[in-house]
Amino acid sequence: MRASRYLLALLLVTVAGTAIGWAQGHPAHVMQSIGEAQWGTAPPMLPPGAQIAVLSGDPGKPAPYTVRLKFPANYSIPAHSHPMDENVAVVSGALIMGMGTKLDKTAGTSLGVGGFALMPAGANHFAYTKQETTILLYGTGPVDFKYVNPSDDPRNKK
Repeated sequence: MRASRYLLALLLVTVAGTAIGWAQGHPAHVMQSIGEAQWGTAPPMLPPGAQIAVLSGDPGKPAPYTVRLKFPANYSIPAHSHPMDENVAVVSGALIMGMGTKLDKTAGTSLGVGGFALMPAGANHFAYTKQETTILLYGTGPVDFKYVNPSDDPRNKK
């Protein structure tokens, strides 16, 4: 009997917490086809040419987020790291990723559709494409890039 009361109390707390979250404006769900994506210019921390579509959350805040990123063919992101873990899933095309302190187009692992990568916080890595590529990027924000070579940071270019 005591276990039943405990489970009932736990259920009530969970339901109440969910209801409070909904009342505070948290979305109940997100369902979006690739054709419904609203693309815009990617933030200036990425080299020019990338596009972004925010699916959930706000990548600039300390909370969970999910975004789509679209890179043109022959796009490169020089060696960099992030303050938080970064999860990458390839939706179309192929993303070539490698570890290290310098972009090396003779190295890396090509991740095709369905490919996945986890870049731990602080791990130096690079990425490039040979064809137009779309990825899902998700994790906990805020998202930031720390380029190994500050001259590679597009925010430092005039």
